[in-house]
Amino acid sequence: MQSSVNIASVDLVAALLQARQTILPKRLGAPGPNEHQLQAMLAAAGQAPDHGCLLPWRFVLVPQNARAALGEAFAQALRERDAAATPEQQEQAREKAFRAPLLLLLVVDELRGDAAIPPGERLLSAGCAVQNLLLMATALGFGSALTSGKALQSRALRALFALADGERAQCFVSVGTVQSRKPARLRPLPAQYVGTLVPGRGVQPWMNEGENFDAERDQSL
Repeated sequence: MQSSVNIASVDLVAALLQARQTILPKRLGAPGPNEHQLQAMLAAAGQAPDHGCLLPWRFVLVPQNARAALGEAFAQALRERDAAATPEQQEQAREKAFRAPLLLLLVVDELRGDAAIPPGERLLSAGCAVQNLLLMATALGFGSALTSGKALQSRALRALFALADGERAQCFVSVGTVQSRKPARLRPLPAQYVGTLVPGRGVQPWMNEGENFDAERDQSL
């Protein structure tokens, strides 16, 4: 039987998971995390699983004094894709760099270390690191979001962040105080994304613990 402490911990984690919600960067304002809070968020990211201990991902902090350079990279990336982009469109691209008080770039290295560990596992580790960071941000009372886009693979952005061969700019992470939020979206139920392997029958719909396999399934298992 679980102790009351364990039950309380489970309830706390469940509440934290349910509380995490994507808040668009334009709805995130000051104050952002202080140095102590940022350290806690980054330390949480370090608890992610990492096959081979490659550390195949890293975060790059984009402070306020670097936002103008990032904004110009966004505008240049837009011109790379569309030479006819209007000044207004370029200014809109620049403006995105100034949203949210805390901005991080997640970089994934697909080549570092043991070549036998495939890119998919490296990306999975990075995803776990990001989720840990987002959950800690939520626990600290902040809103957060992941954003991507074509600019991430542009020459301008790769040059600004001095990305090496094999490194991919995966997404930006924005964190700040929630200014406004939309109603939480309906989350999928486990039965919608979990199946059970039944030899000879392939993958069958997952059954809750309260349901019993019929005799034929019991024999097949």
